Amino acid sequence: QITTVSGNEFLLQSDIDFLILDWFHAIKNAIDRLPKEQRITSRNLEFKLRRSSSIELLHNLDTEPKEPKPEHRKSLIFRLNYSASDTNDRNRVKSRLKKFISRRPSLKTLQDKGLIKDQIFGSHLHLVCEHEKSTVPQFVRLCIKAVERRGLDVDGIYRVSGNLATIQKLRFVVNQEEKLNLDDSQWEDIHVVTGALKMFFRELPEPLFPYCFFEQFVEAIKIQDNATRIKSIRSLVKKLPRPNYDTMKILFEHLQKIAAKESVNLMSTQSLGIVFGPTLLRPEKETGNMAVHMLYQNQIVELMLSEYSKIFGSEED
Repeated sequence: QITTVSGNEFLLQSDIDFLILDWFHAIKNAIDRLPKEQRITSRNLEFKLRRSSSIELLHNLDTEPKEPKPEHRKSLIFRLNYSASDTNDRNRVKSRLKKFISRRPSLKTLQDKGLIKDQIFGSHLHLVCEHEKSTVPQFVRLCIKAVERRGLDVDGIYRVSGNLATIQKLRFVVNQEEKLNLDDSQWEDIHVVTGALKMFFRELPEPLFPYCFFEQFVEAIKIQDNATRIKSIRSLVKKLPRPNYDTMKILFEHLQKIAAKESVNLMSTQSLGIVFGPTLLRPEKETGNMAVHMLYQNQIVELMLSEYSKIFGSEED
């Protein structure tokens, strides 16, 4: 994360160590090329090695009128770079890391001891729900409430992209902290909230519509008779695992409210189908024509929004 003196924030994130080292050297070289009076102190330049083996570069840019002491600057740069320039030292570090990794406790052990928090993004839906003792992830509920409170009338809601760096920052907060306040000013842009919600569903290891149901839903949407098609979709939805069904129901109820404001936000059921189709259901392995698959994905979501009450309502309805 780079924070400038003017308050601008930039997030550079990668799991590839050598790529981040390239970023670091590029930023450092740019600083070194600045005129003396504009040069930025290097005292806040640091690397942090995370447990996931990814490296995050944190760089607080605070300009100082005076050049930092030469010996301080030299020792800091040496501390950061000596192992990268010395092959033997680098090999020794690799060897030690390998030994450490081979002896380290398992992820489950660390989670059981509370040393590592269970991730929300990228985890299976049923695992998130089991951890929270719920059938709908709390993050999904919070996002829906936030959007319904301040986003129903926003033009292009769910279609317009939010700032990706801020979305990634929100993703990090969700994965690391117990409490989340979406009314915080840093999440003021509602497109950041909708972007994070879509990212949550995209990153599920298995989509909201489980892989084993994909072909069945595609066959159902191909049925010509509308009443039979709705009945078939309803039957499949009722067979879904409880977390999938409950999460799907609350999400589609929410999207129906978005579509009801189409005259203001310009988001019809068709538009929402295009946005959410590929996000919520996809084949486990891509076969055949992807464009045809995408068409069916969109149509399934669109139908379920248009016929929400018939698909998710009680038998009496």
